[in-house]
Amino acid sequence: MRKVIDTGLPDIGQPFSWATQGGGMLFTAHGPVRADGSIETGAPEKQITLTFDNLAQTLKAANSHSDNVLQVIIYLTDVNDVKLLDDIYLEYFNYPYPNRSTVIVEKLVVPGMKIEITVSAIA
Repeated sequence: MRKVIDTGLPDIGQPFSWATQGGGMLFTAHGPVRADGSIETGAPEKQITLTFDNLAQTLKAANSHSDNVLQVIIYLTDVNDVKLLDDIYLEYFNYPYPNRSTVIVEKLVVPGMKIEITVSAIA
């Protein structure tokens, strides 16, 4: 059975839950969403940091933490941001790192949005 986690993140008017638990697992997806529900479309560093801050907030709300993360799938719109992503990623995850895939895409749902992630973790 699916349980929705109250993450404290804003409702952005789309039919999804920020995080769900079930079968001992936590599933969540994030982008650079500000507290007011708007999307950060500025500098890549701001977008990447905000995205991982939202993940950290979600993990805390689920009584979890980054050491429980098993897989991270990252969608970026610019291959040149991978080095910056790696540097910021190290602020959120410790060795041994979760399994990770980084996919370069043409665009995301909001113009100017440069990152979106999906995460699977132990609940």
